[in-house]
Amino acid sequence: MLLIILTDFDKVVIVSKSLIYDYVCCFKTKHLDLNFSMSLKRQLQLLRVMTRGGAQTVDGLATQMGINVRMIYRYFDQFREAGFNILKKGTAYSIDPESPFYKDIVHDFRFNQNEALTMLRVLNSVVDRTPEVRHLREKLSCLHDSEVLKEYGVDERVAENLSVLFTAITCEQMVCLRNYASPHSGKVSDRIVEPYIFLPGNTEVRCYEISTGENKTFKVGRAESVELIDLRWSHRDKHRAFHTDIFHFSGEEVYPIALRLGQLSYSVLLEEHPYAAPFITAEPGGTYLLETDVCDYKGASRFVLGLYEDIEVLGSEEFRRYLQQKIVMMAASKD
Repeated sequence: MLLIILTDFDKVVIVSKSLIYDYVCCFKTKHLDLNFSMSLKRQLQLLRVMTRGGAQTVDGLATQMGINVRMIYRYFDQFREAGFNILKKGTAYSIDPESPFYKDIVHDFRFNQNEALTMLRVLNSVVDRTPEVRHLREKLSCLHDSEVLKEYGVDERVAENLSVLFTAITCEQMVCLRNYASPHSGKVSDRIVEPYIFLPGNTEVRCYEISTGENKTFKVGRAESVELIDLRWSHRDKHRAFHTDIFHFSGEEVYPIALRLGQLSYSVLLEEHPYAAPFITAEPGGTYLLETDVCDYKGASRFVLGLYEDIEVLGSEEFRRYLQQKIVMMAASKD
């Protein structure tokens, strides 16, 4: 059977009925395939949002996905059928990391809680804004319960302060420590500084303060925020190196000491101050030579006087005199 079709261009086209039927069937098949493809794409996008963003409300998910709430609930049902457990906490929903199918997917890539916390501690001790480090932090936060990680001292505000300070030191820029809480004055104020070095542990930063003209140590966590200022360092010549010795005393000046240690004092030193290891040399006869610089004699003298029978003071003469004065003061206090 033939059909005559009049086109918009006043042309007559003669086609068979079977050809039209085949065309309609083909159109329906492609339309169904397109719908399936779009649905699968949305489901995968929703899974990605739910595994990366933690627990979220249905309204929030619908807004992010650009679909209605009813469709979100429909996808939840399909997720459950596929082997995902949907957790509900209040009005917020999330994918259970212990879901059988989810565990199968990420088995070789997922850390257990202790491994995740160890990784997070390592990452938080690194002052680094590179994409690789930032992505590792994000992945740990997405794959593990953020509330659990928070219990172990993960502070996003401090991490952001560290990042800004790292940028300032690298680019030699000034910063403003917003609402810095000083324990000495008891005041909260903005401090304009030139940060130039982090102290061990990255919880403190050494800065030149513009208003006082002094080099000071600031706790990173005591600033409400840190803001970059579009000004380069202008007091580089006043920045002073800042040291922390093996006994955890800090200062701009250092003083050399030399000690010969017996087995007991050697073991105690490494147990209490493991950072001393690079400064120790083994000697014939079972003794050990410690040669290092200290920022204050207090820490070293405490160690020496506590184990004086197992330690020989080789230097310096200034340190010897300091110890003698300490001994005299101790004897006088007993009288």
